[in-house]
Amino acid sequence: MTESALLFENLSFYYEATLALEEVSLSVAPLEFIGIFGPNGGGKTTLLKLILGLLKPQRGKVRLFGEAPEKMRHHIGYVPQTIYFDRSFPISVLDVVMMGSLKHLSWFGTYPKGTRKRALDVLERVELSHKAKAPFGTLSGGELQRALIARAILDNPRLLVLDEPTANIDAEGEKIVYQLLLELNKTMGILMVTHDLQTIVNKVERLLCVQRRVTSLKSTEICEHFALGLYHTPLSTKPHFIGLPS
Repeated sequence: MTESALLFENLSFYYEATLALEEVSLSVAPLEFIGIFGPNGGGKTTLLKLILGLLKPQRGKVRLFGEAPEKMRHHIGYVPQTIYFDRSFPISVLDVVMMGSLKHLSWFGTYPKGTRKRALDVLERVELSHKAKAPFGTLSGGELQRALIARAILDNPRLLVLDEPTANIDAEGEKIVYQLLLELNKTMGILMVTHDLQTIVNKVERLLCVQRRVTSLKSTEICEHFALGLYHTPLSTKPHFIGLPS
């Protein structure tokens, strides 16, 4: 039996007296590409924090490659939804990508031998090698996302977690990001939070609707209400479901 990349068993999480996630049970295979969607406040961010080991459930358990998430963080690459930084700060794109290996930094502040070459190779993989020496603050929205993906995959994670990586980027940048993710999915699992169901529905293997509970759906089970952001408890009557065009 193949080990799950991610496993939730009867998990519930509360913020004090407020129930954020209830009785979540799901399994993610090592090379699955999964989209995560749901209403604001539905629990998507809480789900990600549990996967990253930043929160612990009050009931049930979560396992990452068979272990507690906090023990396996080095196997996860994470791309946040937004980052806040001073665009005038003098740091190059290459330096930002190399930060993906900070955990290997020596006491003297030096990276292991070969880190720079690996960072340059990853930049080429995300089609940003020509920007290696450019100030990070000069990148466009799409370029910035690709640089953050490069940072996240520098140490070859087994699972890549992205929080709305195509938000606020143009159509061409979005196309490049999706092409990149499909290529990366050959060697790593991908969990991607998104609100753009019409774009992602035929690119992922399945979707997780997070609305306190988590429902696993195939693309053919995504109804037009979901596509419009009108979230509800998934219906079971087949005529209600439609497959959306890519």
